[in-house]
Amino acid sequence: MHKDFLKAKMVEFPRNIIAGHDVLEEVKNICINIHSGSTGTIITGETTDKAAGKAVQEYLDGYDIDTCITGNATVENIEKAEERIKEFGSTFILAVGGGSKIDIAKIASMHLNLPFISIPTSAAHDGIASNRASIKSDNGSKSIEGASPMGVIADTSIIFKAPYRFLASGCADVLSNFSALRDWKLASNLRDESFSRSAYSFSLFAAESMMDAADFIRPNLEESVWLAIKPIIVSGISMSVARSSRPTSGSEHMISHTIDLMYPGRAMHGEQCGVASIVTSYLQKGDWEELKHALLNIGAPTQVSELGLTEDEFIEAVANAHKIRSDRYTILGDNGVPRDVIEDVCIRTGVF
Repeated sequence: MHKDFLKAKMVEFPRNIIAGHDVLEEVKNICINIHSGSTGTIITGETTDKAAGKAVQEYLDGYDIDTCITGNATVENIEKAEERIKEFGSTFILAVGGGSKIDIAKIASMHLNLPFISIPTSAAHDGIASNRASIKSDNGSKSIEGASPMGVIADTSIIFKAPYRFLASGCADVLSNFSALRDWKLASNLRDESFSRSAYSFSLFAAESMMDAADFIRPNLEESVWLAIKPIIVSGISMSVARSSRPTSGSEHMISHTIDLMYPGRAMHGEQCGVASIVTSYLQKGDWEELKHALLNIGAPTQVSELGLTEDEFIEAVANAHKIRSDRYTILGDNGVPRDVIEDVCIRTGVF
């Protein structure tokens, strides 16, 4: 029984995390350190291959590398990537790109029992170092467990070249942890839900670090990426510790996922979570004003109109968000929040 207990508590973390200017050239050393063999597959997209994929392949001289150009993280694209990896005989995977390419690698890594290295070309959310993958379908996005990366190489000179909106979205995603953590405590107190102090501490550290850095994160500064990338990575690690998205995903993420389902393509995930967390923080009696101030300083959306939504659409999304995950108790409760209350909160907080 003791061995079974230890196995159940076993957590995988990234073994190597390197962040900074021009650190992409360290990819060969990372591959050597994880003892992954010499045959690998790069999972990337057309744009991200040009941004970093080709450079990764050049740095891996002496390795046998295949490049798999793919699209969004769908079941179909994951299956195609897995077949290609098996046919090539790869012993490790390199995910070069944004969230979707890294998500594909997480699932392929888990299914094929191969290590993977996360090489983000943008930092639009906190999934670059986590074991959670967001899989898209006609029914919206679904968060499922994948593999944790064995290594993370966050080259700030590459991430800096992505549109600033991506970084602001990633910052907003981490700031929304405050809302998620209150929901987790609520569920632990009222529903006796499983709770990890370690995962909670990682997530809180990430959110507080991002809050402290908010005054200094600006467009056209690579230093902004330096300040933001650590909290984004630590936030992702908190999910690996919890083996769940719970430390970073609560009512605010449920609202974002409902928006994706009802009104797809309007805004970025982190942007939606940031605005939603203003509303949920008010409902939780949290410091929504400080949160909103941080989002404003960073340049992330704080109003529904900035998400491309009408007031009625946002109210409808919030009113239905409790249905998106019936297994996850949050401030939204079992029956949701009345529409007139939602409207009143949105007016009070300036979200409308």
